[in-house]
Amino acid sequence: MTVRKGKILFALIAAATATGAYADEDHLNNSLRAGAYYIWYDTHGDDLSGPYVPTGVNIKLKDVITPYVAYVRRLSEHFSAELAFGAPPLTKTVGKGPATLGSVPFNGQTIVTARWLAPSVLLNYNFFGDSAALRPFVGAGINYTRFYSRQSTAAGNAVGGGPTSISLTSSVGPAVTIGLVYKFTRRFSVHASINAAEVDSDLTANTAGVIRKTHVAFGPRALIVSAGYSF
Repeated sequence: MTVRKGKILFALIAAATATGAYADEDHLNNSLRAGAYYIWYDTHGDDLSGPYVPTGVNIKLKDVITPYVAYVRRLSEHFSAELAFGAPPLTKTVGKGPATLGSVPFNGQTIVTARWLAPSVLLNYNFFGDSAALRPFVGAGINYTRFYSRQSTAAGNAVGGGPTSISLTSSVGPAVTIGLVYKFTRRFSVHASINAAEVDSDLTANTAGVIRKTHVAFGPRALIVSAGYSF
């Protein structure tokens, strides 16, 4: 299914490129953007399952801010392709559910930290013409997310009953965006958008062979504010 999504996306980009092959030297076809991601999560997860786990044990994620970088390629007057990514943020997972597990504090405690690399490839449709200073746009594409530097905190180890290793499966899912670009000059612009992606992962916690698992839909949403340079 994920391979099929990728093929569809790149077919759309190829089609847009074909229709926009006439782009000439009068147009600045490349843009670099740099700014910030303000990320919040609409987290939905199955209750943690495994030995000695009571009902109602769940998790949620804290919001983060991280640098944003993107390369945008003009394909035609109305279509562009975007490769966007952020500096991998340190994301903190907190307990959601009972105040304590046994005598150990749980609800609201940071139990796992992780970083994730999550580039997105988007095909954007830009409204109005090239000469317009203000141009709204919408886009859709594919997001890939890989988790690394996964750590159980001291609170997480206490909840688990000892030193705990964490694994999170990678994710491939759809991504969408809606935003505005305002050009101050032919080369310089500012950009603001709202992005959303589908990021799902299976989390496994291993405490000396005792395995606990959950499936998490992270639901990241991002407000992006950036400056751009075209060339």
